[in-house]
Amino acid sequence: MSLFRQLVEIALDDPKPAGASHPVFTTGSLAAIELDPSPIEPSWIISGDPQASGKLHSASADALSSTSIWACTAGAFRWNFVWDETVHIVSGSVDVTDETGTRTTLVAGDVAYFAAGSWATWEIRDHVKKIAFCRRPFPRPVLAAMGMKRRVAGLLRGGAAPAPQAGAGLAQVTAKGS
Repeated sequence: MSLFRQLVEIALDDPKPAGASHPVFTTGSLAAIELDPSPIEPSWIISGDPQASGKLHSASADALSSTSIWACTAGAFRWNFVWDETVHIVSGSVDVTDETGTRTTLVAGDVAYFAAGSWATWEIRDHVKKIAFCRRPFPRPVLAAMGMKRRVAGLLRGGAAPAPQAGAGLAQVTAKGS
């Protein structure tokens, strides 16, 4: 097969669903998931004795995304978000102060997003429990290659593939309750 044909195959290839070695569907009752101790880095603790626990619920076959359940008792600490993380608070509450000093209270039912590489201060008065949807960001060279793949695929299909816009197709919530 020619190199050109191989490049065409790669450009037109879509990700395949998980195979037999990786589950394609995972379910369970949130109440039935037993959490394991997951200590907070001691140097991050500001006050109190926050006791964290968590459990991995599921992960993608490529290990670039995961869903976890996490809970913590009262205390204050700084948290480093290594992955992009969207959280859904299922019980309790937490006061979050971001790097700019903006303070927000998250309560059961709220959803929040934290970018990879960011820090936030979490202050928990009693307890908080969340579902965390995490995604590992791709390195810039990989993002560039993926953009090139989209553009080449568009050209091979007879059109031009526009460069994706950040947040395209997603409404950004700018104020709580919006």
